[in-house]
Amino acid sequence: MILSASRRTDIPCYYSEWFMNRIRAGFVCARNPMNQKQLYKIRLSPETVDCIVFWTKDAQNILNKLLELDRLGYKYYFQFTLTPYDRAIERGLRDKADIIKTFIQLSSLIGKERVVWRYDPVILNETIDIPYHKEQFERFCEKLAGHTETVTISFIDLYPKLKTDLVRLIADEELAELSSFFGAQAKAHGLKITACCEKTDLTRYGIVKASCIDKSLIERICGHPIVAERDKNQREGCSCCKSIDIGSYNSCLNGCVYCYATDSISSAERRSNTHDPQSELLIGTVGEDERMIERH
Repeated sequence: MILSASRRTDIPCYYSEWFMNRIRAGFVCARNPMNQKQLYKIRLSPETVDCIVFWTKDAQNILNKLLELDRLGYKYYFQFTLTPYDRAIERGLRDKADIIKTFIQLSSLIGKERVVWRYDPVILNETIDIPYHKEQFERFCEKLAGHTETVTISFIDLYPKLKTDLVRLIADEELAELSSFFGAQAKAHGLKITACCEKTDLTRYGIVKASCIDKSLIERICGHPIVAERDKNQREGCSCCKSIDIGSYNSCLNGCVYCYATDSISSAERRSNTHDPQSELLIGTVGEDERMIERH
């Protein structure tokens, strides 16, 4: 089993104490997002969990817990999103210079092959334009190239839920110009570059299709083959392996205006205030009338 922690919220940044409590308890519960009365109980022994995939924008709060994970025998890697946006776009994050230091520290602790840099989503507006991205992507490459092997990009999707004037549609010619630059810079800095769920074929720019929950990387980390089929529950174009996500929507406090997993920062704050680090669930408690299904 591959454990995803989490596409729905930033567990390493905000809920690492809860996560480690669940590791010690040997199980975790998660709600079915499509049926709130249905809960899953997931066993968390190292024999059951092939690999943990952490998704984060700031790993600082979990750094001091990784030694225990290692000692217990868990295998894991990080999808670490690091963009050049300020608090107008990503309202809850620390200064990016400090987060870059955390990225480098994490890589030093666990190895650069286990820290995948995500420069996504790429957004454009009146102040964040193509020259800005070119300058910032090159700067980030210079700082991070020695501390990761892969950079993953994606371009913003203007889905109906996204209600902000801080993000605009990216034209085809803009996408092509940026892709060409990203591909060239990644190559110049010795980085593999992949694209997450892009409908446009970017291979002409040296950008291959991403598999964020990546069977080959997991096998490399684990040191043995695993059985992993493609996750059919993810969006069109996703090449990820099947995983079990233990997060909860509307609980991330990063405050990113482009986020698909959070309706508003106020709803995330309200739900986060109900969080109990000792609970089986990330948010809320298990009711007596709720159905529990074991997942493997």
